Amino acid sequence: MDNEYSMVLATCPNRVVARNIAQALIERKLVACVQMHNIESIYIWNDELHDEPEIMLTLKTKTKLFKEIEETIVENHPFEVPGITQFPVTDGLPSFLAWVDEHVRSE
Repeated sequence: MDNEYSMVLATCPNRVVARNIAQALIERKLVACVQMHNIESIYIWNDELHDEPEIMLTLKTKTKLFKEIEETIVENHPFEVPGITQFPVTDGLPSFLAWVDEHVRSE
């Protein structure tokens, strides 16, 4: 499969921001699916400890679309440094991967 597919994780401060980003990504055909999970994040920012509820986005996509996904998230995100990471998918159910192919851009 040569890491043709990937999962992208991104955190959002609330459901409104998460939904706006999800819709932009789906409408641009950059991802086949966005899952939104309620999470709690504990982190240091500007030398202060934060303990905040957030929304984690799990994005199902093709690896080559990452830069456009990253740009779309950044332009729709209020954080100075949004948490965005990409993980390769090394294998998957062929019919699921075909579904991803069907719903994301091919170029």
